[in-house]
Amino acid sequence: MSLRPPGVLLGALTALIAIVGAWADPSIAMLWRLPAALLLAGLAYESLMVARAGLSLEIDAPAFWYLGRASTATFRFRHERRRRLRIEWAPAAPSEFSFEGMVRTATIPAGGAWSAPLAAAPRSLGVKDWPEQRVRVAGPLGLAWWPRQVSAAMRMRVLPELWAARSRGGGGDSEGARTGRSAGAGAEILELRAYRAGDPPRVIDWKATSRVRHLVSRDFSEDQHLQIMILIDAGRASGLRSGDLDRFGHYVNVAARLAQYAVANDDLVGIIVFAERPLLECAPGRGTAAVARVRKVLGAARVEEGESDPLQAAIRVRALARRRSLVVLLTDLDDAVVAGQLAAAARLLLPKHLPFIAGLSSARAEAMAKASAARWLDPYRSLAAQEYCVSLGRKVDTLRALGAPTLIARPDRLEGAVFEAYAQFRRRRRV
Repeated sequence: MSLRPPGVLLGALTALIAIVGAWADPSIAMLWRLPAALLLAGLAYESLMVARAGLSLEIDAPAFWYLGRASTATFRFRHERRRRLRIEWAPAAPSEFSFEGMVRTATIPAGGAWSAPLAAAPRSLGVKDWPEQRVRVAGPLGLAWWPRQVSAAMRMRVLPELWAARSRGGGGDSEGARTGRSAGAGAEILELRAYRAGDPPRVIDWKATSRVRHLVSRDFSEDQHLQIMILIDAGRASGLRSGDLDRFGHYVNVAARLAQYAVANDDLVGIIVFAERPLLECAPGRGTAAVARVRKVLGAARVEEGESDPLQAAIRVRALARRRSLVVLLTDLDDAVVAGQLAAAARLLLPKHLPFIAGLSSARAEAMAKASAARWLDPYRSLAAQEYCVSLGRKVDTLRALGAPTLIARPDRLEGAVFEAYAQFRRRRRV
Protein backbone atom coordinates (compact mmCIF):
# COMPACT_ATOMS: atom_id res chain seq x y z
CA MET A 1 0.00 0.00 0.00
CA SER A 2 1.12 3.55 -0.75
CA LEU A 3 -0.74 6.68 0.31
CA ARG A 4 -2.24 9.08 -2.21
CA PRO A 5 -2.38 12.88 -1.55
CA PRO A 6 -5.56 12.80 0.64
CA GLY A 7 -4.09 9.99 2.76
CA VAL A 8 -0.79 11.82 3.05
CA LEU A 9 -2.68 14.97 4.13
CA LEU A 10 -4.53 13.11 6.91
CA GLY A 11 -1.30 11.52 8.07
CA ALA A 12 0.51 14.86 8.09
CA LEU A 13 -2.39 16.46 10.00
CA THR A 14 -2.24 13.69 12.60
CA ALA A 15 1.49 14.22 13.12
CA LEU A 16 1.16 18.02 13.23
CA ILE A 17 -1.60 17.98 15.90
CA ALA A 18 0.37 15.49 17.99
CA ILE A 19 3.54 17.64 17.83
CA VAL A 20 1.70 20.87 18.67
CA GLY A 21 -0.13 19.19 21.55
CA ALA A 22 3.08 17.77 22.99
CA TRP A 23 5.20 20.94 22.68
CA ALA A 24 2.89 23.97 22.70
CA ASP A 25 -0.75 23.38 23.75
CA PRO A 26 -1.50 20.36 25.98
CA SER A 27 -5.24 21.02 25.60
CA ILE A 28 -5.22 19.61 22.07
CA ALA A 29 -2.81 16.78 22.81
CA MET A 30 -5.48 14.11 22.22
CA LEU A 31 -7.05 15.63 19.11
CA TRP A 32 -4.56 13.82 16.83
CA ARG A 33 -6.69 10.72 17.33
CA LEU A 34 -9.49 12.15 15.20
CA PRO A 35 -7.61 12.42 11.85
CA ALA A 36 -5.79 9.18 12.69
CA ALA A 37 -9.10 7.40 13.22
CA LEU A 38 -10.47 8.82 9.97
CA LEU A 39 -7.38 7.66 8.09
CA LEU A 40 -7.43 4.16 9.57
CA ALA A 41 -11.16 3.75 9.04
CA GLY A 42 -10.87 4.97 5.47
CA LEU A 43 -7.98 2.61 4.75
CA ALA A 44 -9.89 -0.33 6.22
CA TYR A 45 -12.88 0.50 4.02
CA GLU A 46 -10.73 0.84 0.91
CA SER A 47 -8.97 -2.44 1.62
CA LEU A 48 -12.31 -4.22 1.84
CA MET A 49 -13.67 -2.63 -1.34
CA VAL A 50 -10.53 -3.39 -3.34
CA ALA A 51 -10.55 -6.99 -2.15
CA ARG A 52 -14.15 -7.32 -3.37
CA ALA A 53 -13.46 -5.66 -6.71
CA GLY A 54 -12.64 -9.01 -8.33
CA LEU A 55 -9.99 -7.62 -10.66
CA SER A 56 -9.18 -10.20 -13.38
CA LEU A 57 -7.01 -10.39 -16.47
CA GLU A 58 -7.29 -12.05 -19.86
CA ILE A 59 -4.38 -12.20 -22.31
CA ASP A 60 -5.04 -12.52 -26.02
CA ALA A 61 -1.71 -13.51 -27.58
CA PRO A 62 -0.50 -15.84 -30.35
CA ALA A 63 0.29 -19.39 -29.30
CA PHE A 64 3.43 -19.33 -31.46
CA TRP A 65 5.96 -16.51 -31.48
CA TYR A 66 9.03 -16.22 -33.69
CA LEU A 67 12.53 -15.49 -32.50
CA GLY A 68 13.40 -11.81 -32.85
CA ARG A 69 10.06 -10.87 -34.45
CA ALA A 70 7.84 -8.42 -32.55
CA SER A 71 4.28 -9.58 -31.93
CA THR A 72 1.43 -8.04 -29.97
CA ALA A 73 -0.40 -9.39 -26.94
CA THR A 74 -3.62 -7.73 -25.81
CA PHE A 75 -4.23 -7.44 -22.05
CA ARG A 76 -7.87 -7.12 -20.98
CA PHE A 77 -8.63 -6.09 -17.37
CA ARG A 78 -12.10 -6.54 -15.85
CA HIS A 79 -13.67 -5.99 -12.41
CA GLU A 80 -16.98 -6.68 -10.62
CA ARG A 81 -17.67 -3.33 -8.93
CA ARG A 82 -20.65 -1.15 -9.81
CA ARG A 83 -18.51 1.90 -10.23
CA ARG A 84 -15.43 2.64 -12.26
CA LEU A 85 -12.06 1.43 -11.07
CA ARG A 86 -8.78 3.22 -11.55
CA ILE A 87 -5.60 1.16 -11.89
CA GLU A 88 -1.91 1.56 -12.68
CA TRP A 89 -0.31 -1.33 -14.57
CA ALA A 90 3.40 -2.15 -14.80
CA PRO A 91 3.66 -4.55 -17.80
CA ALA A 92 5.70 -7.73 -17.41
CA ALA A 93 6.70 -10.23 -20.10
CA PRO A 94 8.43 -13.62 -19.97
CA SER A 95 12.17 -13.65 -19.38
CA GLU A 96 14.39 -12.69 -22.31
CA PHE A 97 11.64 -10.69 -24.01
CA SER A 98 12.17 -7.15 -25.23
CA PHE A 99 9.17 -4.89 -24.58
CA GLU A 100 8.09 -1.41 -23.51
CA GLY A 101 7.76 -1.54 -19.73
CA MET A 102 6.36 1.95 -19.13
CA VAL A 103 3.70 2.11 -16.39
CA ARG A 104 0.20 2.71 -17.76
CA THR A 105 -2.77 4.32 -15.99
CA ALA A 106 -6.36 3.42 -16.87
CA THR A 107 -9.92 3.74 -15.68
CA ILE A 108 -12.03 0.60 -16.09
CA PRO A 109 -15.75 1.44 -16.49
CA ALA A 110 -18.38 -0.18 -14.31
CA GLY A 111 -19.23 -3.62 -15.65
CA GLY A 112 -16.83 -3.16 -18.55
CA ALA A 113 -13.23 -3.87 -19.49
CA TRP A 114 -10.08 -2.00 -20.43
CA SER A 115 -7.74 -3.38 -23.07
CA ALA A 116 -4.15 -2.46 -23.83
CA PRO A 117 -1.75 -3.90 -26.44
CA LEU A 118 1.81 -4.83 -25.52
CA ALA A 119 4.36 -5.30 -28.31
CA ALA A 120 7.17 -7.67 -27.40
CA ALA A 121 9.92 -9.58 -29.19
CA PRO A 122 11.28 -12.91 -27.87
CA ARG A 123 15.05 -13.27 -27.54
CA SER A 124 15.26 -16.99 -26.78
CA LEU A 125 13.60 -20.22 -27.89
CA GLY A 126 11.36 -22.52 -25.89
CA VAL A 127 8.05 -22.63 -24.03
CA LYS A 128 7.21 -19.46 -22.09
CA ASP A 129 4.54 -18.56 -19.54
CA TRP A 130 3.27 -15.03 -19.07
CA PRO A 131 4.23 -13.88 -15.56
CA GLU A 132 1.88 -12.27 -13.07
CA GLN A 133 1.14 -8.64 -13.85
CA ARG A 134 1.81 -6.01 -11.20
CA VAL A 135 -1.17 -3.72 -10.75
CA ARG A 136 -2.10 -1.21 -8.09
CA VAL A 137 -5.72 -0.21 -7.56
CA ALA A 138 -6.88 3.20 -6.39
CA GLY A 139 -9.10 3.07 -3.30
CA PRO A 140 -12.62 4.51 -3.70
CA LEU A 141 -11.90 7.28 -1.14
CA GLY A 142 -8.67 8.27 -2.83
CA LEU A 143 -6.58 7.56 0.24
CA ALA A 144 -4.17 4.94 -1.07
CA TRP A 145 -2.99 2.68 -3.88
CA TRP A 146 -3.42 -1.06 -3.20
CA PRO A 147 -0.98 -3.45 -4.91
CA ARG A 148 -2.30 -6.58 -6.58
CA GLN A 149 -0.83 -9.46 -8.59
CA VAL A 150 -3.11 -10.66 -11.38
CA SER A 151 -2.38 -13.52 -13.71
CA ALA A 152 -3.86 -15.34 -16.67
CA ALA A 153 -2.98 -18.88 -17.68
CA MET A 154 -1.22 -18.23 -20.98
CA ARG A 155 1.52 -20.40 -22.44
CA MET A 156 3.28 -19.87 -25.74
CA ARG A 157 6.14 -21.35 -27.71
CA VAL A 158 8.97 -19.39 -29.33
CA LEU A 159 10.07 -20.90 -32.65
CA PRO A 160 12.81 -20.06 -35.17
CA GLU A 161 11.91 -17.52 -37.82
CA LEU A 162 10.14 -18.49 -41.04
CA TRP A 163 11.27 -17.78 -44.57
CA ALA A 164 8.72 -15.88 -46.64
CA ALA A 165 8.42 -17.92 -49.81
CA ARG A 166 7.31 -14.88 -51.80
CA SER A 167 10.60 -13.07 -51.14
CA ARG A 168 13.93 -13.46 -52.80
CA GLY A 169 16.21 -14.51 -50.02
CA GLY A 170 19.47 -12.71 -50.49
CA GLY A 171 19.62 -12.87 -54.27
CA GLY A 172 18.32 -16.40 -54.93
CA ASP A 173 15.04 -17.20 -56.58
CA SER A 174 12.06 -18.77 -54.94
CA GLU A 175 10.64 -20.99 -57.63
CA GLY A 176 11.24 -24.30 -55.85
CA ALA A 177 12.64 -27.25 -57.79
CA ARG A 178 13.80 -26.05 -61.16
CA THR A 179 15.82 -26.98 -64.18
CA GLY A 180 19.18 -25.32 -64.53
CA ARG A 181 21.82 -24.97 -67.18
CA SER A 182 24.91 -27.05 -66.80
CA ALA A 183 28.29 -26.71 -68.42
CA GLY A 184 28.71 -30.46 -68.19
CA ALA A 185 26.81 -33.46 -69.47
CA GLY A 186 23.14 -33.64 -68.55
CA ALA A 187 19.90 -35.37 -69.38
CA GLU A 188 19.20 -33.54 -72.66
CA ILE A 189 20.54 -30.68 -74.74
CA LEU A 190 18.87 -27.41 -73.82
CA GLU A 191 20.32 -25.20 -76.57
CA LEU A 192 23.32 -24.47 -78.79
CA ARG A 193 25.25 -21.25 -78.30
CA ALA A 194 28.49 -19.57 -79.31
CA TYR A 195 31.61 -20.91 -77.64
CA ARG A 196 32.77 -18.97 -74.59
CA ALA A 197 36.32 -18.94 -73.28
CA GLY A 198 36.67 -21.57 -70.59
CA ASP A 199 34.09 -24.02 -71.98
CA PRO A 200 35.45 -27.58 -71.62
CA PRO A 201 36.05 -29.52 -74.87
CA ARG A 202 33.34 -32.06 -74.04
CA VAL A 203 30.55 -29.47 -74.42
CA ILE A 204 31.66 -28.39 -77.94
CA ASP A 205 29.27 -29.54 -80.65
CA TRP A 206 31.70 -30.47 -83.45
CA LYS A 207 29.03 -31.12 -86.08
CA ALA A 208 27.50 -27.67 -85.61
CA THR A 209 30.99 -26.18 -85.51
CA SER A 210 31.86 -27.72 -88.90
CA ARG A 211 28.66 -26.35 -90.43
CA VAL A 212 28.99 -22.75 -89.28
CA ARG A 213 32.84 -22.73 -89.22
CA HIS A 214 33.16 -21.37 -85.66
CA LEU A 215 33.07 -23.06 -82.29
CA VAL A 216 29.60 -23.89 -80.94
CA SER A 217 28.92 -25.14 -77.41
CA ARG A 218 25.97 -27.05 -75.96
CA ASP A 219 23.99 -26.20 -72.81
CA PHE A 220 22.39 -29.16 -71.09
CA SER A 221 19.25 -29.41 -69.00
CA GLU A 222 20.02 -30.74 -65.57
CA ASP A 223 18.07 -30.74 -62.30
CA GLN A 224 20.18 -29.89 -59.28
CA HIS A 225 19.65 -31.72 -56.03
CA LEU A 226 22.29 -30.51 -53.62
CA GLN A 227 22.85 -31.86 -50.14
CA ILE A 228 23.34 -29.25 -47.42
CA MET A 229 24.52 -29.77 -43.86
CA ILE A 230 23.99 -26.78 -41.56
CA LEU A 231 26.23 -26.66 -38.48
CA ILE A 232 25.29 -24.26 -35.66
CA ASP A 233 27.68 -23.23 -32.92
CA ALA A 234 25.95 -23.36 -29.52
CA GLY A 235 29.07 -22.83 -27.43
CA ARG A 236 29.60 -20.25 -24.71
CA ALA A 237 30.63 -17.43 -27.05
CA SER A 238 27.39 -17.82 -29.03
CA GLY A 239 25.49 -16.44 -26.05
CA LEU A 240 27.02 -12.98 -26.50
CA ARG A 241 24.57 -10.27 -27.52
CA SER A 242 24.86 -9.08 -31.11
CA GLY A 243 22.22 -6.52 -31.98
CA ASP A 244 18.69 -7.44 -30.95
CA LEU A 245 19.52 -11.14 -30.38
CA ASP A 246 22.46 -13.10 -29.12
CA ARG A 247 24.67 -14.72 -31.76
CA PHE A 248 23.00 -18.08 -31.32
CA GLY A 249 19.61 -16.52 -32.04
CA HIS A 250 20.90 -15.09 -35.33
CA TYR A 251 22.39 -18.47 -36.29
CA VAL A 252 19.12 -20.27 -35.53
CA ASN A 253 17.05 -17.86 -37.63
CA VAL A 254 19.45 -18.04 -40.58
CA ALA A 255 19.53 -21.85 -40.39
CA ALA A 256 15.74 -22.15 -40.20
CA ARG A 257 15.17 -19.89 -43.18
CA LEU A 258 17.97 -21.42 -45.22
CA ALA A 259 16.50 -24.89 -44.65
CA GLN A 260 13.12 -23.74 -45.99
CA TYR A 261 14.71 -21.98 -48.93
CA ALA A 262 16.92 -24.94 -49.83
CA VAL A 263 14.02 -27.40 -49.66
CA ALA A 264 12.05 -25.09 -51.96
CA ASN A 265 14.90 -25.65 -54.43
CA ASP A 266 14.48 -29.43 -53.99
CA ASP A 267 17.75 -29.76 -52.08
CA LEU A 268 18.39 -32.11 -49.17
CA VAL A 269 18.96 -30.46 -45.79
CA GLY A 270 20.36 -31.76 -42.51
CA ILE A 271 21.55 -30.04 -39.35
CA ILE A 272 23.96 -30.43 -36.45
CA VAL A 273 23.97 -28.28 -33.31
CA PHE A 274 27.29 -28.53 -31.49
CA ALA A 275 29.34 -27.17 -28.63
CA GLU A 276 32.14 -29.26 -27.11
CA ARG A 277 30.51 -32.16 -28.94
CA PRO A 278 27.54 -32.61 -31.29
CA LEU A 279 24.39 -32.02 -29.26
CA LEU A 280 21.46 -32.37 -31.66
CA GLU A 281 21.24 -33.51 -35.24
CA CYS A 282 19.03 -34.73 -38.05
CA ALA A 283 20.20 -36.49 -41.21
CA PRO A 284 19.77 -34.82 -44.62
CA GLY A 285 16.26 -35.07 -46.01
CA ARG A 286 14.03 -33.54 -48.65
CA GLY A 287 10.65 -31.83 -48.52
CA THR A 288 8.50 -30.36 -45.79
CA ALA A 289 9.23 -33.31 -43.50
CA ALA A 290 12.92 -32.37 -43.52
CA VAL A 291 12.05 -28.75 -42.69
CA ALA A 292 9.86 -29.91 -39.80
CA ARG A 293 12.71 -32.04 -38.40
CA VAL A 294 15.19 -29.18 -38.72
CA ARG A 295 12.84 -26.75 -36.96
CA LYS A 296 12.21 -29.29 -34.20
CA VAL A 297 15.95 -29.62 -33.60
CA LEU A 298 16.42 -25.85 -33.63
CA GLY A 299 13.52 -25.35 -31.23
CA ALA A 300 15.15 -27.68 -28.70
CA ALA A 301 18.65 -26.16 -28.97
CA ARG A 302 20.15 -24.00 -26.23
CA VAL A 303 23.47 -22.21 -25.65
CA GLU A 304 25.88 -24.38 -23.66
CA GLU A 305 28.39 -23.20 -21.07
CA GLY A 306 31.34 -25.04 -22.60
CA GLU A 307 33.66 -24.02 -25.42
CA SER A 308 32.97 -24.97 -29.04
CA ASP A 309 34.78 -27.67 -31.00
CA PRO A 310 33.87 -27.49 -34.71
CA LEU A 311 36.27 -30.35 -35.42
CA GLN A 312 33.96 -32.76 -33.60
CA ALA A 313 31.06 -31.48 -35.67
CA ALA A 314 33.06 -31.97 -38.87
CA ILE A 315 33.77 -35.58 -37.89
CA ARG A 316 30.05 -36.11 -37.43
CA VAL A 317 29.34 -34.60 -40.86
CA ARG A 318 31.58 -37.23 -42.45
CA ALA A 319 29.42 -39.90 -40.85
CA LEU A 320 26.05 -38.37 -41.77
CA ALA A 321 26.79 -37.08 -45.27
CA ARG A 322 27.75 -39.93 -47.59
CA ARG A 323 27.82 -37.78 -50.73
CA ARG A 324 29.46 -34.45 -51.46
CA SER A 325 27.66 -31.72 -49.51
CA LEU A 326 27.68 -28.01 -48.90
CA VAL A 327 28.53 -27.68 -45.20
CA VAL A 328 27.27 -24.32 -43.89
CA LEU A 329 29.05 -23.63 -40.59
CA LEU A 330 27.58 -20.75 -38.54
CA THR A 331 30.10 -20.00 -35.82
CA ASP A 332 32.05 -17.34 -33.93
CA LEU A 333 35.08 -16.43 -36.00
CA ASP A 334 36.46 -14.02 -33.41
CA ASP A 335 36.83 -16.75 -30.77
CA ALA A 336 40.57 -17.41 -30.46
CA VAL A 337 39.96 -20.91 -29.10
CA VAL A 338 37.82 -21.90 -32.07
CA ALA A 339 40.03 -20.40 -34.81
CA GLY A 340 42.54 -23.28 -34.97
CA GLN A 341 39.79 -25.89 -34.77
CA LEU A 342 37.96 -24.24 -37.66
CA ALA A 343 41.02 -24.63 -39.86
CA ALA A 344 41.33 -28.28 -38.83
CA ALA A 345 37.64 -28.84 -39.53
CA ALA A 346 37.96 -27.28 -42.98
CA ARG A 347 40.93 -29.53 -43.81
CA LEU A 348 38.98 -32.57 -42.66
CA LEU A 349 35.95 -31.74 -44.81
CA LEU A 350 37.91 -30.82 -47.94
CA PRO A 351 37.98 -31.95 -50.71
CA LYS A 352 35.00 -34.32 -50.43
CA HIS A 353 32.72 -31.58 -49.08
CA LEU A 354 32.60 -27.82 -49.56
CA PRO A 355 32.77 -26.10 -46.16
CA PHE A 356 31.23 -22.62 -46.14
CA ILE A 357 31.90 -20.70 -42.93
CA ALA A 358 29.85 -17.66 -41.89
CA GLY A 359 30.08 -15.53 -38.77
CA LEU A 360 29.08 -12.20 -37.31
CA SER A 361 31.11 -9.03 -37.26
CA SER A 362 30.65 -6.31 -34.66
CA ALA A 363 29.03 -3.16 -36.00
CA ARG A 364 30.04 -1.35 -32.82
CA ALA A 365 33.70 -2.35 -33.22
CA GLU A 366 33.70 -1.24 -36.86
CA ALA A 367 32.21 2.13 -35.93
CA MET A 368 34.65 2.55 -33.04
CA ALA A 369 37.61 1.76 -35.31
CA LYS A 370 36.64 4.63 -37.64
CA ALA A 371 35.39 7.11 -35.04
CA SER A 372 37.15 10.41 -34.42
CA ALA A 373 38.67 10.95 -30.99
CA ALA A 374 36.66 13.20 -28.67
CA ARG A 375 38.08 12.12 -25.31
CA TRP A 376 41.54 11.12 -24.13
CA LEU A 377 40.57 7.42 -24.01
CA ASP A 378 39.06 7.30 -27.52
CA PRO A 379 42.37 6.72 -29.41
CA TYR A 380 43.07 3.61 -27.32
CA ARG A 381 39.56 2.31 -27.91
CA SER A 382 39.93 2.95 -31.62
CA LEU A 383 43.25 1.08 -31.74
CA ALA A 384 41.73 -1.88 -29.89
CA ALA A 385 38.78 -1.95 -32.30
CA GLN A 386 41.11 -1.76 -35.30
CA GLU A 387 43.15 -4.66 -33.95
CA TYR A 388 39.97 -6.68 -33.48
CA CYS A 389 38.83 -6.01 -37.07
CA VAL A 390 42.27 -6.81 -38.51
CA SER A 391 42.50 -10.03 -36.51
CA LEU A 392 39.05 -11.09 -37.71
CA GLY A 393 40.03 -10.35 -41.32
CA ARG A 394 43.17 -12.47 -40.99
CA LYS A 395 41.16 -15.45 -39.77
CA VAL A 396 38.83 -15.09 -42.74
CA ASP A 397 41.77 -14.93 -45.16
CA THR A 398 43.36 -18.01 -43.57
CA LEU A 399 40.21 -20.08 -44.02
CA ARG A 400 39.73 -18.89 -47.60
CA ALA A 401 43.33 -19.83 -48.40
CA LEU A 402 42.52 -23.39 -47.33
CA GLY A 403 39.74 -23.50 -49.92
CA ALA A 404 36.80 -22.88 -47.56
CA PRO A 405 34.63 -19.92 -48.62
CA THR A 406 34.25 -17.67 -45.57
CA LEU A 407 32.36 -14.48 -44.82
CA ILE A 408 31.56 -12.21 -41.91
CA ALA A 409 28.62 -9.82 -41.84
CA ARG A 410 26.69 -7.62 -39.48
CA PRO A 411 23.64 -9.20 -37.83
CA ASP A 412 21.18 -7.46 -40.16
CA ARG A 413 23.14 -8.58 -43.23
CA LEU A 414 24.16 -12.11 -42.32
CA GLU A 415 21.09 -13.82 -43.74
CA GLY A 416 21.29 -12.01 -47.07
CA ALA A 417 25.00 -12.79 -47.38
CA VAL A 418 24.46 -16.51 -46.66
CA PHE A 419 21.57 -16.75 -49.12
CA GLU A 420 23.58 -14.98 -51.82
CA ALA A 421 26.53 -17.31 -51.31
CA TYR A 422 24.23 -20.34 -51.50
CA ALA A 423 22.77 -19.06 -54.77
CA GLN A 424 26.27 -18.51 -56.15
CA PHE A 425 27.29 -22.06 -55.25
CA ARG A 426 24.29 -23.39 -57.16
CA ARG A 427 24.91 -21.23 -60.22
CA ARG A 428 28.61 -22.08 -60.38
CA ARG A 429 28.17 -25.79 -59.63
CA ARG A 430 30.56 -25.60 -56.67
CA VAL A 431 28.91 -28.59 -54.98
